Amino acid sequence: MKIYICGDSTAASYGPEHAPFMGWGQALPDFVPGIPVVNAAMAGRSTKSFLSEGRLQKIEAEIAAGDLLLIQFGHNDTSDLVWRHTDPWTSYQNNLAIFVDTARQNGARPVLLTPICRRLWRDGALQPVHGDYPQAVRALAAQRNVPLIDLYQLSFDYVKNLGEAESKRLYVPTDDTHPCRAGAEVLAGMAADQLRALGLI
Repeated sequence: MKIYICGDSTAASYGPEHAPFMGWGQALPDFVPGIPVVNAAMAGRSTKSFLSEGRLQKIEAEIAAGDLLLIQFGHNDTSDLVWRHTDPWTSYQNNLAIFVDTARQNGARPVLLTPICRRLWRDGALQPVHGDYPQAVRALAAQRNVPLIDLYQLSFDYVKNLGEAESKRLYVPTDDTHPCRAGAEVLAGMAADQLRALGLI
């Protein structure tokens, strides 16, 4: 079994020249020992641009029966740029369904993940972000009977419990969107724990 990851900059792998950036997908191998991880997540991609660039087709050429396809988008689907933007209840869900169907057609198991939360505090309260996109993922998972890892809610609760000051250590300095190593390891641990709880690994 291999684990394939489709996603954006919050899951992507980075070379040392891009430190302190580290996506949770880059950290995941440490939490799933013995299972190869193919991290195809790329910075700046939405469901729309990932598909239009043929990135899923490259995975489809390799993925095999019994593999897992982790699917997590949202940050860039909210973009105003037409080549990135999707609507949460139509094109976003439709695009996610393409990932789901591609995995299943190749005998692999799709797993939908909600996007990680941003560290946006206002007046001492952590603010919800991403609008309807997390709920659209949850709804699609229920409709299509796809395992769901609600990384948005898990990360939101974790950041909220840490508090405004302490949660800074999870993110790139001056950047409340992208995890650094500490944040990537927390998120990867959450994802691995959920995969085990779902009986997928």
